[in-house]
Amino acid sequence: MRASKEMSEVPDNYVSYTLKNTKPLPPITLRTLHKELEYVSLVAIIVPPIVSLIGAYYVPLQRKTAIWSIIYYFCTGLGITAGYHRLWSHRCYNASSPLRLILAILGAGAVQGSIKWWSRGHRSHHRYTDTPLDPYNASEGFWWSHIGWILVKPRIRQGVADVRDLKKDWVVRWQHSNFVSLLLTMAFLFPTVVAWIGWGDAMGGLVYAGFLRLVFVHHSTFCVNSLAHWLGETPFDDKHTPKDHMITAFVTVGEGYHNFHHQVGLDSAPLSPVLTSILLLFFLLLFLHFFLNRTKQFPTDYRNAIKWYQYDPTKWFIYLCSLFRLASNLRTFPSNEIKKGILTMQMKKLREVQSGIEWPAEINRGGDEANEIWSWEKFQSTSLTRPLILISGYIHDVSFFLNTNLPGGGMDHPGGQHLINKFIGKDATTAFFGGVYEHSNAAHNLLAMKRVAILQGGHPHALDMKIRSKPSDLSTPTTSPESPASVPDDNINDIDMNRLIPPSQRLKIVDYSDFAASLLHSQRSQSSSSWAKLVTLSGLHLQEKEKEQEDGTRRVWQYDCG
Repeated sequence: MRASKEMSEVPDNYVSYTLKNTKPLPPITLRTLHKELEYVSLVAIIVPPIVSLIGAYYVPLQRKTAIWSIIYYFCTGLGITAGYHRLWSHRCYNASSPLRLILAILGAGAVQGSIKWWSRGHRSHHRYTDTPLDPYNASEGFWWSHIGWILVKPRIRQGVADVRDLKKDWVVRWQHSNFVSLLLTMAFLFPTVVAWIGWGDAMGGLVYAGFLRLVFVHHSTFCVNSLAHWLGETPFDDKHTPKDHMITAFVTVGEGYHNFHHQVGLDSAPLSPVLTSILLLFFLLLFLHFFLNRTKQFPTDYRNAIKWYQYDPTKWFIYLCSLFRLASNLRTFPSNEIKKGILTMQMKKLREVQSGIEWPAEINRGGDEANEIWSWEKFQSTSLTRPLILISGYIHDVSFFLNTNLPGGGMDHPGGQHLINKFIGKDATTAFFGGVYEHSNAAHNLLAMKRVAILQGGHPHALDMKIRSKPSDLSTPTTSPESPASVPDDNINDIDMNRLIPPSQRLKIVDYSDFAASLLHSQRSQSSSSWAKLVTLSGLHLQEKEKEQEDGTRRVWQYDCG
């Protein structure tokens, strides 16, 4: 009832509301440190490495004990990754009662709190990632998210999370009620007894499979909160700190592809109950997964690594358990939506590269010399004192190809200067696009950088043009050297858009704000007469309306993404 009431009272602006109305604890100082420590957690974190160092000095490591320590490391690690994390925190799959019981028992051996406590904190972490309400907020620094949040009292209460489903699970309730006895049994007694009965090495089992194994399990899990938010790339989303990296995957039993996980919430499956067959089943599943090559994942996805070759033993074991009907309903996020996330990040990176490249000046920007609209007469007269050539309605200054001593350098035209001199003051569109030589994409891109003006009537607006589907059907150039360039309305369909737009800009990445700004500028530059116009471009609707005001007419632009 308390949880239901708490969830129902969560406001829409919960994070900002809570931060505004909750007074955080004062900063920790050396004088107040002893009052702020979580002593139970401190003992659980500090004692195992101390005992391991002392024990390793006096107790020799036997080969069988070493193998058992590694096996039990993966067993208790999977209790956390497949059980605490992917099953109970994220509900990525359904597990049978025997499997849930095994995972709960193994998870207790990792000494990281009960399922109820662990999952409640982890759900808060996902819901309030990188905010002060995130219990292991990565923005507070690597060491805080790794271990600091465990050792001291939180400065502010972690964000509310719904755990009503956990309270209905009898395994969760049983483990929570008997956690201390389960912890002592599975963390220390069980690995000691196995080594003692198996090959007579009780002390080795306690030191290596007990304490030393626990140190590695602890920091393996802690790296999911720290290293996975610090090392790697963001192939799905860069809104928050989680990252993907193979090293983190190896360190954390497959939890290293964290950027994907944080997009939809991923979870894995349980471990087989027959401990002696773990390694055999592991390699069997790896073999099967190679051929099945199943796809990708997010927080509610049972996978963490989305490709077959990515290291995620938790995913492999969950899938294996489903083959034995110990796990079912393995949830995966829609592949199409995963591809959208990947594409979005790729385009964002390309956009950053694109922003560092110099592009031709934008068209129809009056007031500057670049891309002014010139008449045919001005083009002709200016060409007498300046090497200008007309191509596809654009007037280009080709001094770069005639004078190699220009500031910034120049280059000789590969076809010879006589070809350029021949077309100064004339239309060279046909010659440039195959009449004399079919120029390369690089040549087209370079030429666009030499634009200085647009010939009046020689360059229709791109939004008013209809592009033919077959380039071979496109007509000859729209201008001729003998007469002023013009584009009659009945010939608009014959414009070759590929001649107007350089290859480097045909796939240029733009967003809706770019469309809006460009269209609004175009509308403002036209006549102020009364009219209303609707332009639809790639799902963007831009509408201009007239509104009568007391002081005259005011033009208002409205746009929405439809």
